[in-house]
Amino acid sequence: LLKRERIRRRTDKTREEARQDVFDYIVMFYNPKRKHARNGMLSPVEFERQRRLRPEGV
Repeated sequence: LLKRERIRRRTDKTREEARQDVFDYIVMFYNPKRKHARNGMLSPVEFERQRRLRPEGV
């Protein structure tokens, strides 16, 4: 997924530029938006939103 969406579409001038681009992709897109089986196929953002809406148990 990372190769298809990010690496093949870009040519970075330096290793640091490539590293920063991959980091930004993971932090800004992949982690918050990708659905995870362990979260009931919800994205982490949606999982946290639903968790905040649930009443707290005693």
